[in-house]
Amino acid sequence: MSSLESFLREKILSPDSLAFRLEKERNSGKTLATLNGSFDLLHAGHLYILFEASKQADLLLVAVNSDASVQAYKDPRRPIIPLQSRMEMLAALDFVDFVTWFDETDPRALLTKVAPDVHVNGQEYGEKCIEAATVREKGGRIHLVGRIPGLATSEIIQKIQLLEATCV
Repeated sequence: MSSLESFLREKILSPDSLAFRLEKERNSGKTLATLNGSFDLLHAGHLYILFEASKQADLLLVAVNSDASVQAYKDPRRPIIPLQSRMEMLAALDFVDFVTWFDETDPRALLTKVAPDVHVNGQEYGEKCIEAATVREKGGRIHLVGRIPGLATSEIIQKIQLLEATCV
């Protein structure tokens, strides 16, 4: 096993092993922030919200929508990058402590299981995002981060399509 594989193995946790590992960390007094999304075509906007999320607690857990989940809630042709590669790119970031995945179209079941101290979301989803009640029921709070204009995956895909159309 390469040193990269070993490094990633420590940070990418299956949904089944997640509760045990996080309980160990939290028993030592560490707080937990969560952030979820598809993170398809990782870009600077993602880096910004990930970094802001990492500042909200001692540990940052990033929950990634599985390929089937992305297809169900975004587009049958997505994701562009497969789940394993998306998780590896996220795990490679120094300020991301753990990465996991979920198959549902929203993360509420996972959030119930991990009970974050703070859940980070994009400001466009607002204080009443679908995760809010679940997080607050477990004693956590919601932290919203503003989006950087022009840095959404759908906008990047549109730019690429326009470039492709003009190059033909």
